[in-house]
Amino acid sequence: MSASLGRRALAEAVGTAALVAVVVGSGIQATGLSQDVGVQLLANSLATVFGLGVLITLLGPVSGAHFNPVVTLAAWFTGRGSGDGLTARDVAVYIPAQIAGAISGTVLANAMFAEPLVKWSAHDRSAGHLWLGEIVATAGLILLIFGLARTGRAALAPVAVASYIGAAYWFTSSTSFANPAVTIGRAFSDTFAGIAPASVAPFIAAQLVGAAVGLGLVVAVFGRTAPAETDVVVPHGETELAAPFAR
Repeated sequence: MSASLGRRALAEAVGTAALVAVVVGSGIQATGLSQDVGVQLLANSLATVFGLGVLITLLGPVSGAHFNPVVTLAAWFTGRGSGDGLTARDVAVYIPAQIAGAISGTVLANAMFAEPLVKWSAHDRSAGHLWLGEIVATAGLILLIFGLARTGRAALAPVAVASYIGAAYWFTSSTSFANPAVTIGRAFSDTFAGIAPASVAPFIAAQLVGAAVGLGLVVAVFGRTAPAETDVVVPHGETELAAPFAR
């Protein structure tokens, strides 16, 4: 990783903010255009697919385009001791940046649609089948990301990850939050994509369980030996991009 930690953290904050702005903003737009919940979800999921793919492509070379604390934690866990993975210091900076970015993205989306800048969501999502959906969604995401890394196909991440999230909107009961930072951010908007604050902690717990399950599946499917390079979601730190700010 040749980009400075500050630049990488900024990329994570900006990317997560933009992602949540896409999710929340497209949800608000969809409810204003149609009363059909299926159409609303379709619009929301398509916007997320396109937005996420663009953001991974754009910011992946700087920070790896995690935009997600469970991805960051999994990257640290799998790369610990290798000498070229994320450090505990990186994790301690990435995760607050992702959470701050998520909240900022929600506030921005609210502002763009003349909603209250901060209004706690009343959308209760407290149910066992929704938590199971989050476990499945997160486990699949971790399996995909680290499976691509293990097989040397991380360059496909912008398309593969965005496609998976788009599909998981529809095949999981929870509509696939699969991201603690995004979950926290979405609590700040009482709109289509919102989640009640009381539902946040169980969702995050389910996501952490899903991440552990996903890592277990990576080991079961691809074996214990990790590649020497632990960059995720995409390889990052290209010399020509990061050299002026290299550590």
